Amino acid sequence: MRIPTQRAERTFIKICGLTNEDDALAAAEAGADFLGFVFYPKSPRYVTPETVARIVETVRATYGADAPRFVGVFVDEAPERVRAILDTAGLDLAQLHGSEPPAEVRMLAPRAFKAIRPQTRGDAEATTAAYAHVMPREAHVPQFLMDAYHPWEVGGTGIVADWAVGLVLARSYRLLLAGGLTPETVGAAIARVQPWGVDVSSGVEREKGRKDHARLRAFVEAVRTADAALAEQQTDQE
Repeated sequence: MRIPTQRAERTFIKICGLTNEDDALAAAEAGADFLGFVFYPKSPRYVTPETVARIVETVRATYGADAPRFVGVFVDEAPERVRAILDTAGLDLAQLHGSEPPAEVRMLAPRAFKAIRPQTRGDAEATTAAYAHVMPREAHVPQFLMDAYHPWEVGGTGIVADWAVGLVLARSYRLLLAGGLTPETVGAAIARVQPWGVDVSSGVEREKGRKDHARLRAFVEAVRTADAALAEQQTDQE
């Protein structure tokens, strides 16, 4: 079952792989809509729930009602543990980045969405169809994140995703496009795919787990420039 969707007036931005307070505040100040934290112990960007709880508290205290939403990234964790970490860290959403079945996504509804790493268009369409009925309905929450395929890494590889496949999915779902995006390439990705949102981690880092604040700002500015160009293009076509 597909869920028809219309592209938002602006592209939502998720900055992922955050590990410290300074980077989280810089991402929020730059204009990110979502801040992501990785709870996968094998990741170089892994953070503990206690550390994230302190970061979230600081960002919320600084920005109040204007604070971004906070996302935990999980890989094949038991739903009970995901729920406990969401509550401990004060997070809004869970991004399930492993092989979690639809039943587990449903157990975490409406606080979870699925990340996929399809090898082909057929793989992408089959996977999203299998999960569509358990995806969030709230307009300001993504339904899927599409990352680049890698045979064993689960994210943060810097590999560029297949934009042609992303274009297909973005027509039917609120899609966060991830995979190798940078300040230099995100504008082209938005022009081509027109996703609901974009996700960046390694593309704005100075080293794994540490963000380059200038690149953070440049990424957000590139997204907004691409949004303005799309809006002008749509106006010209009317």
